[in-house]
Amino acid sequence: MIQEEALGWVIRTRDPEFADWDAFTLWLEADPAHASAYDAMMLADSELDGITPPEPVAMPVAANDPGVPSRRPMRWIAGGAVAAALVATVSIAVLNRSDIYSVTTKPGEVRVIALDDGTTVEMNGGTTMRFDREDARFAALDAGEAAFTVRHDAANPFRVTVGDDVFEDAGTVFNIVHTSDATRIGVAEGKVIYNPSAEAIALPAGRGLADDAQGLRVMDVAPAAVASWRQGQLIYANAPVTQVAQDAARSLGLSVQFTPQAGLARFTGTIRLDRDPVRFFAEAAPLMGLTAVRQGDGWLLKEGPK
Repeated sequence: MIQEEALGWVIRTRDPEFADWDAFTLWLEADPAHASAYDAMMLADSELDGITPPEPVAMPVAANDPGVPSRRPMRWIAGGAVAAALVATVSIAVLNRSDIYSVTTKPGEVRVIALDDGTTVEMNGGTTMRFDREDARFAALDAGEAAFTVRHDAANPFRVTVGDDVFEDAGTVFNIVHTSDATRIGVAEGKVIYNPSAEAIALPAGRGLADDAQGLRVMDVAPAAVASWRQGQLIYANAPVTQVAQDAARSLGLSVQFTPQAGLARFTGTIRLDRDPVRFFAEAAPLMGLTAVRQGDGWLLKEGPK
């Protein structure tokens, strides 16, 4: 996201009619990473010298270092074809960065990633993450669930990017779930800062945060329930059955559906995460006051007797 925004600013600020320097300055000063990304995009731009006009027009540029106003000449290139060439060049470079790599687990698979800084990331099934070979203090959770045991470094905090949000470690053990319609985090030890450059919500041990259809909210969580899937348990406090179904599907590697009525139910308690689906649902469904019916390769949770 930052690289894309920086590329947009490079293209816009090269326009001789560009005048929104105040907005550009605010963007640069909102996050130190913005200036670095902008410089990287400008460097890519400089590699297109062969197709620039011989006498570029000088234009003012807002501060490129947070809090330190500066002015420097900036060239511009007229014509959409050249701008398109820059977009293509930079986009390909970003996509082909050899230092960024992805790791994906299949549903039902668990994988442990040991980062060079001493941090451990345990990925649950059906999860996709990105890491940076050049920066062991970065991770991005694109989908699924992961538990983090972070080596704290106040001078260089560990950050997890989840969509447009950032979770910053303050010496901690935490678990994040990210799906198409919700993001949830629970903190077992230490503290996590949610969006440190915006809301800056502090989540100490025993606190959690959810961002879903009901909005953004903070709640209490039992530290033992955080990433309990690692110990072969699923622990809930007044959780919707829809969440239980998603968690079971992720850990067991199968499809779990529910009827509209069953989806309204909520559950408090502990379910043993038996890897045998028949045994799992034979125990879990009655605990939730529901019935589980096998349907092909998946299961259906419904209300009432079989």
